[in-house]
Amino acid sequence: MLLTDAAVDAALPTSVRGSLAELPKLVLPNGETSKSLVNLGKVLDFLAANRLDRRAVLWVVGGGVMGDLGGFAAACYLRGIDCIQVPTTLLAMVDSSVGGKTGINLNAGKNLVGAFHHPRAVYIAREFLATLPPREFAAGMAEVIKYGLLGDVALFGRLEQARLAVGSEDLPAVIRRCCEMKAEVVRADERETAAEGGRALLNLGHTFGHAIEQVTGYQSYLHGEAVAIGLAAATRLSLHLGNLEDTDLSRVEHAVATHALPVRLRTPLPVASLMEAMQHDKKARAGRLRFVVLRRLGEAVTQSDIEPGLVETVWREIGAV
Repeated sequence: MLLTDAAVDAALPTSVRGSLAELPKLVLPNGETSKSLVNLGKVLDFLAANRLDRRAVLWVVGGGVMGDLGGFAAACYLRGIDCIQVPTTLLAMVDSSVGGKTGINLNAGKNLVGAFHHPRAVYIAREFLATLPPREFAAGMAEVIKYGLLGDVALFGRLEQARLAVGSEDLPAVIRRCCEMKAEVVRADERETAAEGGRALLNLGHTFGHAIEQVTGYQSYLHGEAVAIGLAAATRLSLHLGNLEDTDLSRVEHAVATHALPVRLRTPLPVASLMEAMQHDKKARAGRLRFVVLRRLGEAVTQSDIEPGLVETVWREIGAV
């Protein structure tokens, strides 16, 4: 079976469309709101209606939303069938298609229902990026910048110097490097059970970013745009903790802005609402939030003893009220 969204289906290259033409196909609306219980039910019902058995393979062609939804459906149907991910966005190529995390959103928060279900394979073809709107490509760059900040100073330095674009000669190497870094982290802490650090580090910027998405109803920001603001916020938090210098914050904000991404909220959001949204973050332990902060550019740690007042200060510095 083939699962995709309306935007991808309309833009599929003829060669890809022809090779998948005989598969039963379900096309869902694109956008974050598709990661819902309702659409999960639609995928599962479609699998059952086509009488697919445990030898079936679900091909998921699309961005992170379809990858998360399709991967979770594959994990659930008949207690698990094979899934092949074909990411069509930069964000999905460098991050969400790799690592086995699948899931959907609830009204209470993002990715609160899901499963670990690794795909049988991930096929990445940069040709898909030629049909990607510039805003979507930029959103994917937030995750690329994240990997540089987490553990590759050379990668971060490259992103500081010049904007990475669809036609950049080193784009395939950058995509491969991000996948390698994620694979290293996942191998060491597949199910995010490490007491400190581990796979949770991959959420640098995401505690802030997910709160922005939830408070705005997943309508105002693409995921990568919210993460970009989250990276700036996490860097500010690290600065307040005494880990970084002002010049470090300037470097991060420059790298983010160079790739046409925001470092502040476009319109003010209530601090109280953002703080409430953070309480549903999956990294929380015993009711306390855990943040991913930077010790220095290229090294991150998790920290849970951060005063809420300091977090509120950071929110206000990036435009919350």
